[in-house]
Amino acid sequence: MTHVKFNHSPLPRLVEDIFNGGWNKYVKDDFLTSDFFTTHPPVNIVETKDAFLLDVVAPGFVKEDFKISADEKAITISAERKAEAKTEGDKQVRREFNFKSFKRSFSITETVDVNRIQAKYENGILKVTLSKKENKQDAPKEIVVE
Repeated sequence: MTHVKFNHSPLPRLVEDIFNGGWNKYVKDDFLTSDFFTTHPPVNIVETKDAFLLDVVAPGFVKEDFKISADEKAITISAERKAEAKTEGDKQVRREFNFKSFKRSFSITETVDVNRIQAKYENGILKVTLSKKENKQDAPKEIVVE
């Protein structure tokens, strides 16, 4: 009789790798250098009675890094951080700060007043207010029947 062993469970291999120093293929120490904000930063959008409020999480930038443009159909928010100048003679031992550029576009409805869009950057969050157009309803017009 032949004894055949099938090892379908990754658990014994995982435990073996951890004890033999191969754990870094499961856990990366430099997780901040991965594609955390590569494509786009997270955004919260809230609709109030008077506006749409966008909160864009973008820590590490300054207000001059942002560019916001809008037309009647879309708003585009982008940011680009200039690379820091390296000091001669200094040796970088570890670098975990990573500021990548991004660009996001959002469709907007005809209720948004493009001329009244405001933006403010504080504490790592870009707050964009898309004010709604004022609904100026004409007074009911009385129609005379002839």
